[in-house]
Amino acid sequence: QGRTLGSYMISCGAQTLGMIVLNDPYGTGLQKNVKEAFTQAGGQVVAEEMFNTGDSQFSSQVDAVVAVKPDAIALITFEEIKSIAPLLLAKGVRADQLFLVDGNTADLSGDLDPGTMEGAQGTIPGTFAKDEFRKRLATVDDNLKDYAYAGEAYDATNLVALAAEAAGSTEGGEIAKQMEAVSQGGEKCYDFAACVTLIREGKDIDYDGISGPVTFDENGDPTEAYVGIYRYDAKNVPNPVREEFGKL
Repeated sequence: QGRTLGSYMISCGAQTLGMIVLNDPYGTGLQKNVKEAFTQAGGQVVAEEMFNTGDSQFSSQVDAVVAVKPDAIALITFEEIKSIAPLLLAKGVRADQLFLVDGNTADLSGDLDPGTMEGAQGTIPGTFAKDEFRKRLATVDDNLKDYAYAGEAYDATNLVALAAEAAGSTEGGEIAKQMEAVSQGGEKCYDFAACVTLIREGKDIDYDGISGPVTFDENGDPTEAYVGIYRYDAKNVPNPVREEFGKL
């Protein structure tokens, strides 16, 4: 997500970047990757302001970022967005200069005045849930309205089940040893039924699912994924715009 966001801001025309970042592993991890991608693409990070969990005052961070007049501002936060965004906009920053992450790209229609976030953009890892998949999810919960990570959760369940089948075991350690094997290097398959049939035929498989390509490394970390780009409308609701493919 971080690398995709960094590159995407460059593609939107930004040459300088300011960041306001939650000082925890989530925030600093994204910060590192955003900065790396942005600078490698020729951009310059001109401000990196940190805050801690539980902070409720953000004026100093906002003032420091606004002072250097960056083209884009990445907000790596959670609920703090509800306080930080209005402060930035009150200082003359345009909403379309704001770029959010999965921790804060949420429906803000009930929290901010209409139009406040219109034009701001955000990223959420994963593909958009397509209509056919949403219909299948509705058979489980017809009140479901948030589809973030739906495809990833579905694929994770399938991958664990397929790794258990490949291991011939339900022991966690044995399943973990097979996660890399069932996600790369074999015959492509796209659902549990097809994949488990191949395993039972003695074949090596490469599962790709609802969320797109899935490849784990030797540490069990994913190495490729789609990241969704969202843009806020006049009601302060993020709407899907496009999907970017990222690979480490």
